[in-house]
Amino acid sequence: MTSKTFDIAAHLETKEDIQTFLEEVASTGSESDFIHALGTAARAKGMTHIAKQVGVTRASLYKSLTEDGNPSFSTVNKVVKALGYHLSVAV
Repeated sequence: MTSKTFDIAAHLETKEDIQTFLEEVASTGSESDFIHALGTAARAKGMTHIAKQVGVTRASLYKSLTEDGNPSFSTVNKVVKALGYHLSVAV
């Protein structure tokens, strides 16, 4: 019997799904959790497509958005925009 690993990216089917996911992680997780969530969202939308919009290679974007990645704020902002969102500060 084979065990399948749950991949949330497979369940992020709509723009609203991705938005809800990113909002939840942003409000409850750490900075590294949010970076990882961006990577998951990018995979859901198509990593190659997002990487082209950001202006980096697919491999570079994967590496930046891993648990151990340390992307610049500029990269994070570009990924958020490529996903169709913008960063904001709320109270």
